[in-house]
Amino acid sequence: MHIKKGDTVKIVSGKEKGKTGKVLSILKDKNRIVVEKLNFVKRHQRPDAKSKGGIVQKEGSIHASNVMVICGKCNKEIRIGHKILQDGEKVRVCRKCGELLDA
Repeated sequence: MHIKKGDTVKIVSGKEKGKTGKVLSILKDKNRIVVEKLNFVKRHQRPDAKSKGGIVQKEGSIHASNVMVICGKCNKEIRIGHKILQDGEKVRVCRKCGELLDA
């Protein structure tokens, strides 16, 4: 997957279109990601020893094709390219400015 935990992403389609946030987790088998403070869903939780229950809000997942990574240098949403360095390490690069995303 071209997105990693900790990346800053912009939502390009759906009800949260135009908003940005930080990636909290990745669901690789479903090709989905969870973005901080975006796409809230409500879940009914049964009371137990730790919590009292009720309706709980938490972040829902978004399909990976609906987000684009934001480059730290050019501050624009970008497509990601891959480059192999001299030592054989494969890294992600910005297609617009050539900046390495994996520092």
